[in-house]
Amino acid sequence: MNILICDDEPLGRERLSRLVVEAGHHVVAQAPNGLDALAKVSEFHPDVLLLDVRMPEMDGIQCAEALTGLQNPPAVIFVTASDQHAIEAFQKQAIGYLLKPVNRDDLSAALNRASRLNAAQVNQLRAANHGDSSTRQHITARTHRGMELIPLDSIYYFLADQKYVTVRHAGGEVLIDETLKELEAEFGDRFIRVHRNALLAIPFLEGIEMVATGQYQVRFRGIDERLAVSRRHLPQLKDKMHML
Repeated sequence: MNILICDDEPLGRERLSRLVVEAGHHVVAQAPNGLDALAKVSEFHPDVLLLDVRMPEMDGIQCAEALTGLQNPPAVIFVTASDQHAIEAFQKQAIGYLLKPVNRDDLSAALNRASRLNAAQVNQLRAANHGDSSTRQHITARTHRGMELIPLDSIYYFLADQKYVTVRHAGGEVLIDETLKELEAEFGDRFIRVHRNALLAIPFLEGIEMVATGQYQVRFRGIDERLAVSRRHLPQLKDKMHML
């Protein structure tokens, strides 16, 4: 996930940044007060905001209150030296409240909670992603790390196997519950079907090779994997290769 850290103490921000990276997440920006945090939320669109409570110019409670007016605010986890604001913090819909010095395990647990979207949030995300099929730039997948967004331009292929579809991307593999038919209808300008169970990303196509009489497979740029090409889809794939 992408994390924004807001704390008026530079050393505090750096320590949190280090813990966030160790937990496997990405720090997109840092802010010294709530006012700057609001500006950086609009600029970087973080998934989670780690927010100190007592800060100059605009404190964390005021910042969290302002965030509730946004259409898609980040999840808020308060990080503070005192627990006296805990009730007020959760009234501002915070999902976590960590006391300084922050414990690595407590931070990881809070970030994991932030990554687990509830059903309403998932439906909202799907609606946003499908609202304009030409503009969806990510595939949503639920993994052991929570909800992940896989950039469309990092995906090599979609491979169907019974009820799930494997998404092979630059960072590995994930499973999704969308169908190849739906994916082909939405992304037909970027992916091409080469088998009843496979859609390949056109930008990553490197070549076609024969492995036996009448049997072909496709090569990819960037990975050594090969996937079978069916006779039915071979002519269309060859035509596409000639156009590249």
